[in-house]
Amino acid sequence: AQVALSPELAVGLVDYLELLSLWNRKINLISFSSWDKAIDRLIVEPLVVLRHLTLDRGSLLDVGSGGGSPVIPLKLAVPRFRVWMVESKTRKSAFLREAVRRLDLKDVNVETARFEQLLSYPELHEAMDFVTIRALRVERRTLISLQAFLRPGGCILWFRGAGGPVVPSNLTPPLVWQGTYPLVDELQSRLVVVRKKSVPRY
Repeated sequence: AQVALSPELAVGLVDYLELLSLWNRKINLISFSSWDKAIDRLIVEPLVVLRHLTLDRGSLLDVGSGGGSPVIPLKLAVPRFRVWMVESKTRKSAFLREAVRRLDLKDVNVETARFEQLLSYPELHEAMDFVTIRALRVERRTLISLQAFLRPGGCILWFRGAGGPVVPSNLTPPLVWQGTYPLVDELQSRLVVVRKKSVPRY
């Protein structure tokens, strides 16, 4: 996949990868057979996703943020995104906080919690334009919970590997499948976009 980078974005992504590599020696944030594959997954995939985003601002909730991808590359590419990162493991959320500080990212919250705990935050209810998920076991009830964060018209951006159906079978209203798009050919990775329909008010 061909992705154009501005000089500022390139510098930010290199800084992020260096910090990730440093911390990965201490705590297991990511595991890949090669850095080429890691860069495809961590950097190229999120940047390819930008082709499917029509906004240059908005709000984004990333669930299970772990090593910071896709959310940190997306935030670096679209600095005006307001971002919430949710990570239940304390050491991983410590890395995320350090990355936010070192990369000087603004309008970013890091929550050390399971995403279900955030359902009780009134300010997050139907507040997000996007929810991003990867490496998360996604069941019907997971999607029902995640849609509570989305404003009507907002989208779940679901990063998937080669397995599984093109159209998710576990969607219930108000969620509808919008499309499945290729990300990185070598990884056979795909982006599944699920939109929250606006419910007419009478």
